[in-house]
Amino acid sequence: MEICPRCGLPLQACVCEQLTKSSQRISVTTEKKRYGKVVTIIRGFDKNVDLKKITKELKNILACGGTYTEDTIELQGDHKKRIKDALVKIGFDPSLVED
Repeated sequence: MEICPRCGLPLQACVCEQLTKSSQRISVTTEKKRYGKVVTIIRGFDKNVDLKKITKELKNILACGGTYTEDTIELQGDHKKRIKDALVKIGFDPSLVED
């Protein structure tokens, strides 16, 4: 059985990611890219959060394409109105998501 190095609990019962999600300040902006395409940028993620998993969940909820880098998620299209609900659905604190 593997043990989480941060909290000491078994990996199946680890709560580190939930604690990290509830303590982050996330900002949501939009940018115009090449050829006038709009992209939604989500910044402010902690290093301990699995951005690959969050990006995949957001892309499924919002039915769009996207990618992630070290601490940023880019989603194709303008999702500024729906992103807060999607992040809350994943487990982030609604009061910490800034538009």
